[in-house]
Amino acid sequence: MPNVSLRLADLADKPTAERLWLMFRHDMSELEGDLPDPDGSFRDEWLHLAFSGRDRAPYLLTRGDRPVGFAFVRGLLGPTRVMNSFFVVRGARRAGTGTQAARGVVARHPGPWEIAFQDANAGAVRFWRRVATEIAGDAWTEERRPVPNRPDLAPDVWISFSTTAGPSDVRPADDGA
Repeated sequence: MPNVSLRLADLADKPTAERLWLMFRHDMSELEGDLPDPDGSFRDEWLHLAFSGRDRAPYLLTRGDRPVGFAFVRGLLGPTRVMNSFFVVRGARRAGTGTQAARGVVARHPGPWEIAFQDANAGAVRFWRRVATEIAGDAWTEERRPVPNRPDLAPDVWISFSTTAGPSDVRPADDGA
């Protein structure tokens, strides 16, 4: 497995997260039919929200000194944590990077979890079902929910499971988490 580090991102990491976000939204545009804004950017409110409060945690994934992805979590003060956005750059996919990172994020925030993805994203379907099984065995559920304010899109697939604190195979950076 690759040597992936997972650390809580801070404001100094936001420019890196913004560049990764563009790659993420570019990938998602294929599924959602979204086009860039006139300035070449994509909608980024979730990116900014990830850095804006105690209820959220932005994580940066790295291999050595190279950023390879991010995970944005919300719902930390509520009953259920939500993997709001998750991305691994193409050059780091299919090598265990995403699985290690997802397990590491979930291990840092034990309790009920929900993760949404699109049925049309076959890679995400396989990935999140596998991750849910690795984390929760057969104690997870899957349902389809409408995308808020987007009646033009197919419903999102939501996976739900609960977890307790446990070991992670992701090497944490020294971030105080």
